[in-house]
Amino acid sequence: MALTPRLAQFAAVARHEHVTRAAQELGVPQSTLSRAMVRLEEDLGVALFARRGRTVALTPAGRAFLRSVERALAEVDRAAESVRADADPAAGRVSFGFLHTLGTETVPGLIRGFRADHPRVRFQLVQNYGEAMIERMRAGGLDLCLTSPVPDAPDLVARRLDEQRLRLVVPDDHRLAGRRRVRLAEAASELFVTLEPGYGLRRITDALCAEAGFTPRIAFEGEEAETLRGLVAAGLGVALLPPPAVPRPGVAELTVTAPRAVREIGVAWLDGHPDTPPVAAFKKFLLSRRGQLLP
Repeated sequence: MALTPRLAQFAAVARHEHVTRAAQELGVPQSTLSRAMVRLEEDLGVALFARRGRTVALTPAGRAFLRSVERALAEVDRAAESVRADADPAAGRVSFGFLHTLGTETVPGLIRGFRADHPRVRFQLVQNYGEAMIERMRAGGLDLCLTSPVPDAPDLVARRLDEQRLRLVVPDDHRLAGRRRVRLAEAASELFVTLEPGYGLRRITDALCAEAGFTPRIAFEGEEAETLRGLVAAGLGVALLPPPAVPRPGVAELTVTAPRAVREIGVAWLDGHPDTPPVAAFKKFLLSRRGQLLP
């Protein structure tokens, strides 16, 4: 770290082979630059220059050092250009996470709507379950995420955007299949297929079943809602799921009258973290969709 501030100075002296001309390019006094090069050699413990007045020539060690310094400075330049490009108001980047169940219609519709006014903004998309997205956001890998339940944590800002009714999905030859409405307690004796522990929809399912007075017996734990719907059609169990993007044969989808079976969907981001212009614009767009998020 002590060497870093002097790398660009060293490269300039090496390029010009003249301390005065290098100092003029860098806008520093010649004496300051000379002292910096002497200190650099002292820190390294090796001579980098052969000096003839203010004219210098690289030693073999200096030439070897210069090759590495040029690569390091080029990498810094690329990193600087990358972060500048990501923050560009017109063509920057948004790292956006969302739930699997929102990937078919909701998120494509959001991006299409946003890009009508911001056609060059780039998206880095991550599809995962809520807890994994929040941890990724805390690690700096996401700017914001669309998740459920709406998180409540001191390091996050979260805003509720919409709610989605959940349905009891049963095989089409099930004893309840002819019903339009059902109380969840009527499914207490059934086997359930659910998402794995850690998924928001699993926590909601467990909480709703507890409110209905029973603990669900689990036949299968998966990672994707439409897989569960297919397993219901195969007769493996019943499930609490959001509506499908397109109707699925082999199942009946029943409105749950008690308890109220919904999941809240919201957007979350890290508290106190400044937004780049494209992230701020997309966040504003998401908040404007409150109550109109779902197709």
